[in-house]
Amino acid sequence: MDASPSITGLLIQWSDGDQRALAELAPQVHRELHALAMSYLRRRRPNQTLQPTALINEAWLRLIDQSQPVRWDSRAHFYGIAARLMRIVLVDCVRARNAAKRGGAAEAITVTENMVLSPPRAPDVLEVNEALDELAKVDERKAKVIEWRYFGGMQREEIATALGVSLATVKRDLRIGEAWLRRFLQG
Repeated sequence: MDASPSITGLLIQWSDGDQRALAELAPQVHRELHALAMSYLRRRRPNQTLQPTALINEAWLRLIDQSQPVRWDSRAHFYGIAARLMRIVLVDCVRARNAAKRGGAAEAITVTENMVLSPPRAPDVLEVNEALDELAKVDERKAKVIEWRYFGGMQREEIATALGVSLATVKRDLRIGEAWLRRFLQG
């Protein structure tokens, strides 16, 4: 992701109601969100219909379609929320495809090539979503760290800053959280 300081400034201006800031911000974050969406969907099956542009457009609409304007604290805050919304969009898409009226079967969408999971097949997004929800019940911070890293594409340093913890804590949370997810996904 681009570490441009202007993103934070534009987010704050947008929070204050400046629509010009939103117009300037949109293309910058659109590129970054598109890169994230492409990485999510990189290992999709041939019959996968969700495209990166559709994923980010839906997440973007949810971001800007707020009845109350969001007070963006920082770039990391924005990408944390964007990561959550992209996860929700992916889950909604898979659920819709699995609906009986559509005749869809659960489809594996690999979240990231960096997250090595032990099951013989990659877990689908619904399984990962359930696992993250269960991890949040046990340790909300570890779940947030994993979501921001893998769904938000945030760097470890950004996560540490956003959460107000050390880089070592983020690394430990990632290691422990990933181990917990592997164990959960293995059943």
